[in-house]
Amino acid sequence: MEKAKTAAKPFVKWVGGKGKLLEQFERYYPAGLKDGTIHNYVEPFLGGGALYFSILEKYKIKNACLFDLNRDLVLTYNVIQQKHDILLDFLEQYQKQYDKTAQDKRYDLFLSVRKHFNEQRFEINYKKLSENWAPRAAQFIFLNKTCFNGLFRLNSKGEFNVPFGKYKTANIFDLSNITAVSFALQNAEITAAEYSACYAKVNSKTFVYFDPPYRPITQTSSFTTYTGAEFTDKQQIELAKFYQKLDKAKNAKLMLSNSDPSNMNPNDVFFEKAYPDYNFFKVTAARAVNCKGSGRGKINELLITNYRNE
Repeated sequence: MEKAKTAAKPFVKWVGGKGKLLEQFERYYPAGLKDGTIHNYVEPFLGGGALYFSILEKYKIKNACLFDLNRDLVLTYNVIQQKHDILLDFLEQYQKQYDKTAQDKRYDLFLSVRKHFNEQRFEINYKKLSENWAPRAAQFIFLNKTCFNGLFRLNSKGEFNVPFGKYKTANIFDLSNITAVSFALQNAEITAAEYSACYAKVNSKTFVYFDPPYRPITQTSSFTTYTGAEFTDKQQIELAKFYQKLDKAKNAKLMLSNSDPSNMNPNDVFFEKAYPDYNFFKVTAARAVNCKGSGRGKINELLITNYRNE
């Protein structure tokens, strides 16, 4: 896979995005990624894709298989990959509309797009690229750039319900980055599926990075409803079992990130029990989502790998 002329970066704001942690993460990448013996990349919880774009820029990745359960996110990735020129036309129109709309009227514009986005979800065939994919992807990006904190949250009915962000400016039409992202996705397979669907795509020359919804470390820090369903402790344990299954059967290099319970409770060994005999490392992150501004600060996060770089 060739390198893009301009380095791609996430085209959406995404809770839990790893953009600010890339320098720390790079210390823990498998040696095979750096010496070229690993050339396949699999990411079962894609989100904003910061790690993928960074790795693609620096290392020789021939094939990538990217998964996420968020159907509209995956739809948007596929539109950027295959129809980015059409998408850019829609985004340019949204940018002009947002910029010319008076500040006190932008709330109405946001509600109008959000309402249409929710109503149209029943008319989308998410399995087959069609002419209504590009306008939907444009709505998705518009809402992401103008909603509160760039959140993506669905209610129990499957409706996007994040409120307006009240931004004076919003970078909706990002020509250079959308073009770079399209280039970066050309050799990628992007699928809306459970993380377990990655199993068939993994072999001994694969680096797999898991970035699941984080286990809450406080009662107020929980945010796991990207798809309208919670990611509970039971599901965390099921993921750990899949991680171990993949390790034993595929001989691939695995890295998983999650919250560090010891930030709040030094006696909480949930992950040590779920991932016995694996390697634990800590990176420092800024808390990105908290209902109280005073709750935003530096905390540790965990990296769990099935390898050690000697």
